[in-house]
Amino acid sequence: MIKSIAIGAFDGIHVAHNVLVDKADAIIVIERNGAVLTPGHKRAKYTNKPIFFYHLDKIKDLTPKEFIDLLMKNFKDLEEIIVGYDFGFGRDKSGSIDTLKEFFVGNVTVIEMIKYEDIAIHSRVIKNYIREGKIQEANKMLGRSYQISGSVITGQGLGSKRFVPTLNIDITGYLLPKEGIYATQTKIGDIWHKSVSFIGHRVSTDGKFAVETHIVDKEIHGVKNLVEIKFEQFIRGNKKFDNLDELKEQIDKDIQKVKEFI
Repeated sequence: MIKSIAIGAFDGIHVAHNVLVDKADAIIVIERNGAVLTPGHKRAKYTNKPIFFYHLDKIKDLTPKEFIDLLMKNFKDLEEIIVGYDFGFGRDKSGSIDTLKEFFVGNVTVIEMIKYEDIAIHSRVIKNYIREGKIQEANKMLGRSYQISGSVITGQGLGSKRFVPTLNIDITGYLLPKEGIYATQTKIGDIWHKSVSFIGHRVSTDGKFAVETHIVDKEIHGVKNLVEIKFEQFIRGNKKFDNLDELKEQIDKDIQKVKEFI
């Protein structure tokens, strides 16, 4: 029986989101098809509460009252709605918290702004940190390590021959951190491995964009399924090297830094 729901976009399921979620029996996701921190059903990885998706393109023309009526129809036992301080809803976001209190017959709980080091925790702030490579700041607001996933694809084959073996990952739907080298953890099967990952254009070789991860101190062969990567720290930016020997020397230094960090 669902008596309370938390409503929002919930891209990221970050620290502030969890305050709403912890008070609710279920989560209502207003899906805009723009989630890039936790796309679609992947939100379910970060909560044990049931999630119901309301796609924006199907409800965007509802007035605030019509939207509340829809919720009451879908959740017959609804007694409480939990929202953030900046919640807006209905056609053209014409509905406010006051509107919600006017049309909903139950309790409306409003969660005030939650901050980390005097900065409001918000998905857009986290996205900016990730774009800037400020992974540790993003992770503190997320309450976990930023994570992406994708399928293993064939790479240029140069890593295992000249440098270190890497897994090339096809990533779609996620916001990628800025180009560079990162201390990461990579999940293969059910096991997380210490890893160093590269995101960006391979400016010292073929110039193509790639997401590659190297498992530290282990040889992994025959990986074909989904791989997950957790970002822990930005190591350095992308850089072009004059020759492959210089690149190999830098890769060895990057791996050593990752060993020290993780």
